[in-house]
Amino acid sequence: MKIPTIKGIIDRRILINYQVDEKVLADYLPKPFKPKIINGKGIAGICLIRLKNIRPKELPKHVGISSENGAHRIAVEWIEKEEIKEGVFIPRRDTSSKLNSLAGGRIFTGIHHLADFSVIEKDGKYNVGFKSQDGTSLSIEANETKVWNKKSVFENLNSASDFFENGAIGYSPYKNNNVYDGLELKTINWQVSPLNVIKVNSSFFENENVFPKGSIQFDNALLMKNIEHEWKELNRMEKH
Repeated sequence: MKIPTIKGIIDRRILINYQVDEKVLADYLPKPFKPKIINGKGIAGICLIRLKNIRPKELPKHVGISSENGAHRIAVEWIEKEEIKEGVFIPRRDTSSKLNSLAGGRIFTGIHHLADFSVIEKDGKYNVGFKSQDGTSLSIEANETKVWNKKSVFENLNSASDFFENGAIGYSPYKNNNVYDGLELKTINWQVSPLNVIKVNSSFFENENVFPKGSIQFDNALLMKNIEHEWKELNRMEKH
């Protein structure tokens, strides 16, 4: 049964982005996905997103639910009907919502791990983190800024914004190991601003068994607030 189109508000979305050695990502990614490269580097990261008024598109917003969520993402390309497509591969999702976790992909596609989230937001400063039941953890301390990180592989904010806006299609592992779940994000008013990151820790990206020392480094962080959006389920992709 296909999940209906989901509508709501992205109350706050933080994109934490890393530049990664192309070969390391290529070895990690399952087929048919390949790293999408910008200035010689692959791009991976975490999306920390607070959703509000989430409900099927035809229902009023007062019946919607809210939750904090984290998604580990890798920018990818793949061939579909002899055409190059782009989006993100999402190896892991975490959520504060017991409903999302227990529903097993019947509200949002993909497997969602239940996690405890900690969020402090005040005067343009953000302390956000989570720890899941299996020990996967993330934390970030950041503040709003107008200054772009000169060490980024992206030339400026606009080029980074375009890159991530184009990665609106996401595929993630499904409980059936032979397919990937697909989801497309449609934003009504896409707009990002830079974040100055004081400190970031990720048990996923700091795992040197997957990302050897020197193969990955922080690149930039982006902030989105009060974005109207829709999530649309896509046909599942068979593994190659």
